[in-house]
Amino acid sequence: MSPQWPWRGRTPEPSPTPLRKVIGLQRLAAAVVVFLAVAQPAAAAAGAAAAPAPSPGESRTAGRFGIQLLEAPVNRRDDPRAYRHIVDHLPPGSVIRRQVGVANKSSEPLSVEVYPGAAAIHDGQFVGKTGRAHDELTEWTTVDHSTLKLPPGATAPVTVTIRVPRNAVSGERYGAVWAQVASKGKGTIKTVHRVGVRVYLSIGPGGEPPSGFTIDKITPGRTDKGLPQIKAQIRNTGRRALDMSGSLTMNEVKGPLRAGPFAARMGTALAPGQTAPVIVVLDERLDNGPWKVRLSLTSGRIKKTATADVTFPTASLWGLAVIPDAYQEPLGLGAAAAVILTVLASAALGYRRIRKHRRT
Repeated sequence: MSPQWPWRGRTPEPSPTPLRKVIGLQRLAAAVVVFLAVAQPAAAAAGAAAAPAPSPGESRTAGRFGIQLLEAPVNRRDDPRAYRHIVDHLPPGSVIRRQVGVANKSSEPLSVEVYPGAAAIHDGQFVGKTGRAHDELTEWTTVDHSTLKLPPGATAPVTVTIRVPRNAVSGERYGAVWAQVASKGKGTIKTVHRVGVRVYLSIGPGGEPPSGFTIDKITPGRTDKGLPQIKAQIRNTGRRALDMSGSLTMNEVKGPLRAGPFAARMGTALAPGQTAPVIVVLDERLDNGPWKVRLSLTSGRIKKTATADVTFPTASLWGLAVIPDAYQEPLGLGAAAAVILTVLASAALGYRRIRKHRRT
């Protein structure tokens, strides 16, 4: 569930600076496992950098420690991604600050390192680069506490500062703010755990670049275990990265049965211009159909719904791809206001005509 408002302001800097909502740290200690759990361990030689780590922001199961975003811009209060990731658009020369909370969920004291790291989006995944890989964004990013000594059950805030140079080139940057714990293993081997908060930063003058996507085709299929599934091919048509989520409902084309909603598999990310599939695994009791499926997908403020008639194959393979029948997009506030004004204007014009007709 999204945090509750109101949000509290902060003194502006030379750039758009976030207004913030402070989540109580006592609440964070209980909530951090919900938002971000601990990454899978990776073995590395003693003294070496951390081994390749999973995508920041994705759920993991170790449960020893966690990190969570505590602040977001007030102008993104309607953007679900802003509650989990650092998402912003800044002109060159800007400075922003965000607070994250790092929590020790174990029964032992922990020494936690906090640092910025490079990341990329490829093959439909947001991936943190190996170890402490550097790029432009990491050079711009600092933390006020690089090492935390946390007693059992404790939580500590860390302020993340991003300073964009005045000569920064327009475009998207991706990164992560990592919390990392190294534990001793046998001999010279140690195990490194890390979790992160993703950073999606757009640089450029003026307003934020548009976001958008299309659902190009819908393909029915079956998993290796025979479960029916739907694969939707998504194309990022905008100029901001996307994090896809959503659900699917379905009903028989020639019958009364309905099923769903079924949640889309989380984790699909697309940089501008990229294409990747979103998978929805369904109930094993569903027959081959035909079925009319209704797929609703969301990334941040953008939502689209597509429908298609599909028939599932009998074997564990993909069936025929189908072009969606139609799109349905919710009206934004501006579009909704325009519709209301049009209706009111038409009603007023009709009323005037009726009065004029009665007078004559």
